[in-house]
Amino acid sequence: MKKSTVRIFHLLLLLMLVVGCAKPVFKSKWLKEESPSTFITRFETSKGNFDIEITRAWSPLAADRFYQTVKYRFYNNTLFYRVVPNFVVQWGNNDTVVLQKWKPYKLVDEPVVQSNLRGYLSYARSGKETRGSTLFINLKDNQRLDTVIANGVKGYPPFGKVINGMQVVDSLYAGYEGRTMRALDTLQKNPALFMERFPKLDKINKAYIIR
Repeated sequence: MKKSTVRIFHLLLLLMLVVGCAKPVFKSKWLKEESPSTFITRFETSKGNFDIEITRAWSPLAADRFYQTVKYRFYNNTLFYRVVPNFVVQWGNNDTVVLQKWKPYKLVDEPVVQSNLRGYLSYARSGKETRGSTLFINLKDNQRLDTVIANGVKGYPPFGKVINGMQVVDSLYAGYEGRTMRALDTLQKNPALFMERFPKLDKINKAYIIR
């Protein structure tokens, strides 16, 4: 066998191995996985680490989805694209391929059981049954978010709280405030251009369950 043929064979074999070992971005069976009653997730960020404890009883569907997305690395290499001082830190997945796989599977709305206090985690939404991918942490006590009616839905149900590293959350770059929200389409369509406009945004390197 000629050397060039051998090289091609080895390249094809390597490609098959890479494709075969590549982790899928989504499988519908993941949506059937139920979270533990409580669990802790660690976020490793460009400013340091913080840990969030999830309490399923506060919002069971939210806890389950968060468990599924973190377990399958949905939030790895994503941006804190909205940081409004004295209000919230917000993030979601900015990989169009991954996001489109998860996006159709929205959550049924749930009542608010726990208040939106400083350090508490909730899903953002844009209307009825639209929770499922975008999260926010309250930077102060935001009890008005418990009862506010927005887009026909009452309140944002928290389902977890920061138990370690709140100083890291507080330190995330907030200089752009809400201006990034007007450029979210750019984040999806042209991430490089978005980062040129907002280069100081902090990011999540990886998120994973620690116990």
